[in-house]
Amino acid sequence: MASEKILVVDDDPAILNLVSRYLTHQDFEVESAKDGETALERFEQFNPDLVVLDINLPDTTGLKLCPEMQSRTGVLVLMLTSEANLEAPGLIGGADDFISKPFKLEILDARVRTLLKRQRSVGDIEQRSLTYGDLVINPARREVYVSDRLVSLSALEFDLLYCLAKKPGRVWSREEILKEVWEVSYIGEQRVVDVHIGQIRKKIEPDKDKPALIKTIRGVGYMFDRRDQDP
Repeated sequence: MASEKILVVDDDPAILNLVSRYLTHQDFEVESAKDGETALERFEQFNPDLVVLDINLPDTTGLKLCPEMQSRTGVLVLMLTSEANLEAPGLIGGADDFISKPFKLEILDARVRTLLKRQRSVGDIEQRSLTYGDLVINPARREVYVSDRLVSLSALEFDLLYCLAKKPGRVWSREEILKEVWEVSYIGEQRVVDVHIGQIRKKIEPDKDKPALIKTIRGVGYMFDRRDQDP
């Protein structure tokens, strides 16, 4: 089977070389770019399966490049960011996942493989649809509707929502969610769960500040609450 193709985009030469060499050693086919213009050129020529994309570039931003690339091929995007960028408007809504700097290469590898595995499994899911009031989750088509309106979720956001919704009433710790959805266990990245939950709430909750579906269980994690959605 041909190796998956990954485009790495970062304006820091040290990070660009380190990540590119590491992923090459993991048997991926890798191309790299240090700015947005070069990234788009390589993107068209290389047609990658996944882009590792830095949020800060000398001639543009990852926030602008991400939707442009996805509109062309539906490519997966793993955003590289810093803690200060976590609340950037549209960050999580565009990227399929993100990882904050500094990061361990092993964690990057795990995130990349999880995203690519998710891509390969699309269309092979034979799980039942879930309906809670106005919310409908269809795992076979990987679609979510609220009041008959199609909601745009990233691949990872969908998997996170389905993980919680398929077991309503169960309380999940952040570490359990990381293992189930990201397929990694890394205590330092638990913040990523909170950010993605926040993005999902904005898209499916009538009032994101008073969530009725995804409840925060203080000191533990999160729970999908179906009670107010049942007839």
